[in-house]
Amino acid sequence: MRKLTLHFCLLFLFPNVVSGEIVEIYLLNQIDDNRGFCIDMRGHKSKAKTTKELQAHTCYSYQGEVAVDQGFGSLKFSENQFYLPAFNVCMEAVSLTVSGSLKVRKCQIGQLQKFEWDNEGRINIVNNLKLCLTVSQGASRQGRGGSPVHLIRNLSMELCSDVLKPFQVWGIRQIE
Repeated sequence: MRKLTLHFCLLFLFPNVVSGEIVEIYLLNQIDDNRGFCIDMRGHKSKAKTTKELQAHTCYSYQGEVAVDQGFGSLKFSENQFYLPAFNVCMEAVSLTVSGSLKVRKCQIGQLQKFEWDNEGRINIVNNLKLCLTVSQGASRQGRGGSPVHLIRNLSMELCSDVLKPFQVWGIRQIE
């Protein structure tokens, strides 16, 4: 029942996304970069590091495509997994506690890799629905490239709250 409910929830929240497509997951609030912030692997595109924590980074879709280090397979959303097919890894919480960071790891059926969207567009870890994927507040730091320079912020699992909502509501999109 949960898979079916999640699938319909995703169709309701993101009706223009075709199941099985590569999509980017972006924060709805652009904060301080009009290109937006996407969930991103550290490193540069195909040279991204699977051993480093995930981050919020300027979305690359302004370049006309979803970058491999920001590209999630939408088919796996119905299995509550956030899968990066170019690297054959899934998003994983470091812990089920507040301020836990996120990383990528070989996909498995484990409590730290199960995430779901709520009806407000927040991403929760299934085994602690009080936690939401959150972009850090404060100033962005500059990346090493892009024109204008790309911006970076940390990601963590924080308590879902109205105060943090601008840093916790996500969308998905594909580039056509």
